[in-house]
Amino acid sequence: MNMGYNGIWALLILAGDFWAIINIFQSSASNEKKLIWIIAVVLLPLLGLILWYLLGPRNGRTPG
Repeated sequence: MNMGYNGIWALLILAGDFWAIINIFQSSASNEKKLIWIIAVVLLPLLGLILWYLLGPRNGRTPG
């Protein structure tokens, strides 16, 4: 099965998006903010994931 590097990157981004969406659902942000973040992650997979990681709600924890 020869998927190539593009396929591997796509799977990594997809896994990151699922992780972000799960964390968005679990956050204490308002439902409106959750919906906006989920739409951003779904419509802009890589950019939305990066923006959510940098700017999204943290629930009192720091990334890293």
